[in-house]
Amino acid sequence: MRVAHLSLADFRNYHHAELPLAPGANLIVGRNGQGKTNLVEAIGYFSGLRSHRVSQDAPMIRAGADAAISRMRVAVGEREVLLELQLNRDRPNRGQVNRGSVPPREVTRWFSSVLFAPEDLWIVRGDPSTRRRFLDEAVAAYRPAMSGVLADYERVLRQRTTLLKSARGGGSRRSAAEATIGVWDEQLVEFGSRIIIARRELLARLSGPGRDAYHALVNADHGFALAMKETVAAPSVSRETVAAESTTSTSTVSRETVAQEFWNSLQSARDQEFERGLTLVGPHRDDLLLSLNDLPVKGFASHGETWSFVLALRLAIAQVLREDDPAGDPVIILDDVFAELDSARRARLMAAVQDFEQVIVTAAVRDDVPEHAGWRIAEISGGQIIEGTDPSEPENAFERTISEGSIAESPGRSTEDRND
Repeated sequence: MRVAHLSLADFRNYHHAELPLAPGANLIVGRNGQGKTNLVEAIGYFSGLRSHRVSQDAPMIRAGADAAISRMRVAVGEREVLLELQLNRDRPNRGQVNRGSVPPREVTRWFSSVLFAPEDLWIVRGDPSTRRRFLDEAVAAYRPAMSGVLADYERVLRQRTTLLKSARGGGSRRSAAEATIGVWDEQLVEFGSRIIIARRELLARLSGPGRDAYHALVNADHGFALAMKETVAAPSVSRETVAAESTTSTSTVSRETVAQEFWNSLQSARDQEFERGLTLVGPHRDDLLLSLNDLPVKGFASHGETWSFVLALRLAIAQVLREDDPAGDPVIILDDVFAELDSARRARLMAAVQDFEQVIVTAAVRDDVPEHAGWRIAEISGGQIIEGTDPSEPENAFERTISEGSIAESPGRSTEDRND
């Protein structure tokens, strides 16, 4: 799988952009603030309907515009598919596949990517919600049908929590809530159990490739390990959190068993949930445990070890998707990652991804990326992009002009000039 062409209209700082991409290694290079990350953000959005930079869609719509449009031509073997997403400020987003209207979520079934970015450090350094978001995005990429389950769980969780809040203070309000909360319990258990099982299954798949990837990056075995800290199996709930939480990294327990444990935990937590107006048990309160040599990465690992850990996580996801997706390799996106690594880790990371069908890299400085990768380069410098398979061969290069974030093809090309 690879991206053959990206078109943008009113996306971030781009009034209009046309960017062809090649199989193999692609490099988008230029000073900070030129819009390199905006391009790969648009590409990555097609695989999960999420930005790796912001939690809402509005910042991706150019200032003053009502909507942003992204079109991407994706090649899978000899076949090409045209995907389109329209992000709207004041109405639901829209999607198209080969010019036919589809729900936006359907677009993600046609494209798979794994994006590495400096923000990945927050998987380790951030709070549990950051790790849950990372894991659930990986679950949705691994099992696309889980996207709907995750959305249904969030919907039920909001409604159940609203009911609990309405019953605070007891009396008749609690009695009324107790009469209906069982309906929400059943749905919470149904969707939540599927999420728990899917997370366990994915972690079981990631552990081996993660260890291999970490060893490849650092040339050492530091005991890379993943596990879940779960609330469901806890017999009681304290005022702050679950009193006794289970830790698991396998998916050997049946969904029926998980559902029963979830149901029992909800009943045990019922009084405290009504008291606090919160849903205290479920996958929304679990945490992903990351460790090296049986110690938490957060607080114990060095900066280099932390970087290597999160890179190994992404590499493991890419490997699992490659093995399971009939469409082939996911597109690998490295957004300004090489600047954070020493020369040895840069070389090892490039070696780990170079056999994927397509790799897209952004960098502010050309010297940050390893040489001899056969780069197809789109260089942003002095208001221009010069594209070519090899910057040392000017006869293979052509210019594109950048003005206010817009990519316009230069005169002399067969396509029509595009103005900002």
